[in-house]
Amino acid sequence: MTTDAKPIARAQTPLSAVVRLSDRVLYRISGPGTDDFLQGQMSQNLPDVSPGFSPRAAASSPKGRAYLLTRLVRDGEDILLSMPTTIADDVASHLNKYLMLFRGTSMERLDSGQVLGLLGEEAATSLAGRATDLPGAASATMMVEGGYLVRTNSTAEGIARFELWLPSGPSDALQARLDDLAEATLADWTASEIAAGIAELEPDTRESWVPQMLNWQHLEGIHFKKGCYTGQEIIARMHFLGQLKKSLFRLSASGGDAPSAGSAVVAEGRPVGEVVRSVTLDDGSVQLLAVLKHSAAGSELQLENSGQPLAILPLPYTVPEREEVEENPTDT
Repeated sequence: MTTDAKPIARAQTPLSAVVRLSDRVLYRISGPGTDDFLQGQMSQNLPDVSPGFSPRAAASSPKGRAYLLTRLVRDGEDILLSMPTTIADDVASHLNKYLMLFRGTSMERLDSGQVLGLLGEEAATSLAGRATDLPGAASATMMVEGGYLVRTNSTAEGIARFELWLPSGPSDALQARLDDLAEATLADWTASEIAAGIAELEPDTRESWVPQMLNWQHLEGIHFKKGCYTGQEIIARMHFLGQLKKSLFRLSASGGDAPSAGSAVVAEGRPVGEVVRSVTLDDGSVQLLAVLKHSAAGSELQLENSGQPLAILPLPYTVPEREEVEENPTDT
């Protein structure tokens, strides 16, 4: 199945621009049980989350299937996290079932909060003051007026990217600086996310994949030495026993419509994976992320519904698990 009238992104990623990520909503976790609550639900180690480090995390079902991919940002004693608007209400309702066990601890939706994406170091420098002040590594964070500037993963083509978290929205002074930046679209940001190998979940794909199938371990989103959390047994077993047979691939098609999340990818008429997210570019091509069987990576891949051939594109990080399958080609 394909979607109609999907927004179109620029094939050439803007080198300096800001995007208001209106498809995401911020939440604040506060109270004495904040860290203990999140430690029991997230794949990240909460003691490591600091004002200077805002790592990715996943929340999973008892079967180890991810239902939320997020980032954790320390704001005083509180933790900020963001969710796609399409799943936020359901995720918040689910997490509140566990939160009830932590007296005096709450999760508040920040309707005035904003998350913005920044493309290029020039755009981020306009907020940080000097290029030398910018956070240096992925997930490194610095405080800016009223919020936090987080370096996120660059694209495979080397475009630097940042997230600006504003729990109370921008001040007048910060808004004035943002107004001086060129604007890019949500589709442009999605294209940059795909080029950076960053998965996202939608209502139809929640609890479809273990976080490692989404390459979350290669984005520092899973802490394998922390204590127990929901889904940890499955996630740890897959890691320590080397049972990962699927992972996230970046793919392109020369034309056609961008497939919807959950659509099948086939090889020789047989399903070998599913689309995670996709975008149409203004040159008529399509780029997407899909979870594929490693054993199918050398096959002729196609989108099931359109028959459109797919080519594998590089990711900006390595996935060693694929090499293990290449050494053992009979694995499936």
